[in-house]
Amino acid sequence: MSSVLRNKALQHLARRDHARGELRQKLLPFSEDPSEVDAVLDDFVERGWLSDTRFAEQWVFYRSARYGPQRLRAELQQKGVASDIISAVMEEHGDDELAQARALWRKKFDSPPQDIKEKNKQLRFLISRGFSVSVIYKVVGGAEDDDF
Repeated sequence: MSSVLRNKALQHLARRDHARGELRQKLLPFSEDPSEVDAVLDDFVERGWLSDTRFAEQWVFYRSARYGPQRLRAELQQKGVASDIISAVMEEHGDDELAQARALWRKKFDSPPQDIKEKNKQLRFLISRGFSVSVIYKVVGGAEDDDF
């Protein structure tokens, strides 16, 4: 096992938790043999220093205040976390998407949309944050009814 790879991996993990796939991508440029990278990562998993589940839990916990479940799922997939881990973590997190979207919408906008241009702006904002379309329409469309 290469000490250079091991040290690089430890440097990355000292900053923050990483998903195995993400850390693998960061280490590959430092090795000519991908199996050597996999050996380092296997050792780290055995020692408990690297865990996709722990990474996903932290990722969802810290980013769920700003982003919806669809975006969080996409980000975790992009980082190489297995879909069964993503599903388990998202189910465990289980926050109410509607309440989360409404809280974020209230923080950003101080009043319901007055015209179609403003409504579209609010819809685009929530879409970019990864909320489902049905929830977005409930938040923006229902804003006039129960929020103000």
